[in-house]
Amino acid sequence: MATEKKIAFITGGNRGIGLQTARDLGKLGIFVVIGSRDAKKGESAVSVLRSEGITVESLRCDVTNPQDHQAAHEYFHRKFGKLDILINNAGTMIGQSADKPGSVVNHTSTISPQILRQTFDANFFAPVALTQTLLPLIRKSPAGRIVNLSSILGSLTLHSQPGSPIYNAKVFAYEASKTALNAFTVHLAHELRDTPIKVNSAHPGWVKTDMGGSNAPMDIADGSRTSVQLATLPADGPTGGFFHLGEPLPW
Repeated sequence: MATEKKIAFITGGNRGIGLQTARDLGKLGIFVVIGSRDAKKGESAVSVLRSEGITVESLRCDVTNPQDHQAAHEYFHRKFGKLDILINNAGTMIGQSADKPGSVVNHTSTISPQILRQTFDANFFAPVALTQTLLPLIRKSPAGRIVNLSSILGSLTLHSQPGSPIYNAKVFAYEASKTALNAFTVHLAHELRDTPIKVNSAHPGWVKTDMGGSNAPMDIADGSRTSVQLATLPADGPTGGFFHLGEPLPW
């Protein structure tokens, strides 16, 4: 069924920043679909959000599985005929922790090919492939928005500057995958520059999540703000940028 209501799809939306983003978009009257690798966890998240008055559904989606990408396309095509907002929120950090960025040991010379491939599969290849699959539906939206959840840790500029806040946070696989995702943002935004679709990268901040750890200074309630801002940009808003709470970040 076609609908005039905005439809948003958030991968990895059953917990953490993704769940808070679903909550915040839902409060704006947007129909939210949570993508969750674990169907039961997705339904549990839906129950919580529905108890708060939010219109939401769950869709089982393992972002590393191309068959799930096609199933998602079929779901949105059949039910809504379009997709207004895609938030590529799902991601992973394998083998190292950025819980204390200033003390992370640089293991670039010894990191295994397996960790590199697994990280890039989830953080780069998966969102690229899913976006490509869903783009025909986003083109049917009058104001499509694509938000790629990146990280300030993907900034080559800041990584190469001694004294920057992330200079000593060298988690190679994760950070390189986010740098690559930022490149995807730039290239896709350029391709779509003459359309109403806007494509941006978001740094949510260092947030208290399973990945961010307990030492993070930001609460989950604030970690969704950048994603929500970029998902609801006005027609004159930016595209092809890298942002945190409305402020541009260096590539």
